[in-house]
Amino acid sequence: MSCAILYTFRRCPYAMRARIGLHLSSLNPELREIELRNKPAEMLKLSPKGTVPVLVLNEPPINSPKVLDESIDIFKYVLSHYPSTATEYLCSSAYTSLVCSMTDKAAIKLIELNDFQFKPWLDKYKYADRHLEYSEEYYRDKACEFIEILEAKLTVNKQLLSDSPSMADYAIFPFIRQFAHVNKLWFQQSPYQNVKQWLKLHLESDLFKAVMTKHSLWLDDLTQQHHLK
Repeated sequence: MSCAILYTFRRCPYAMRARIGLHLSSLNPELREIELRNKPAEMLKLSPKGTVPVLVLNEPPINSPKVLDESIDIFKYVLSHYPSTATEYLCSSAYTSLVCSMTDKAAIKLIELNDFQFKPWLDKYKYADRHLEYSEEYYRDKACEFIEILEAKLTVNKQLLSDSPSMADYAIFPFIRQFAHVNKLWFQQSPYQNVKQWLKLHLESDLFKAVMTKHSLWLDDLTQQHHLK
């Protein structure tokens, strides 16, 4: 068995967050790309909540595997326990700054705003036809309250907290990517110039291109039988 396995779904922003952390670490897990509508029984046994990402670590002493199924926990764990000695994506000073940001209160607070305030509005904006209490524009405006916070921070620095990327940048930009894709034309014409430039920088980076490499679908025996029906 591999010393580490990552269950992931390529387009999920939480899974992107975890894969970014892994690409910035020295850990190279076996990557298992799954179907969200047909989740492998093996993954569900390890993490019954059934969401990605799920990182399984078979570290000594191997009594039972260590399972991490929260994206930010994965990000922090792999950079803390499997730091890279020579990452191709960041210079040494920027890497040190990134690691230090994992305990920075400002970074943690910004990620919490993203995950617990922005993301629910983003989901309603993305699926406004399922949430008929308000209009799509209403949900977008509520989501933009967070975008405006980012815009203000990016008037001060090139990244959210400094001129080099912090944990907050890597944890948040996959969700802003999702927000931008709901209505690409509106986003392109929006007044958030700093956010657009920041997002473009991350999306065009070698790191993100590596993170978004396509992998074949992985199926365990039970899932494969169901898939073939």
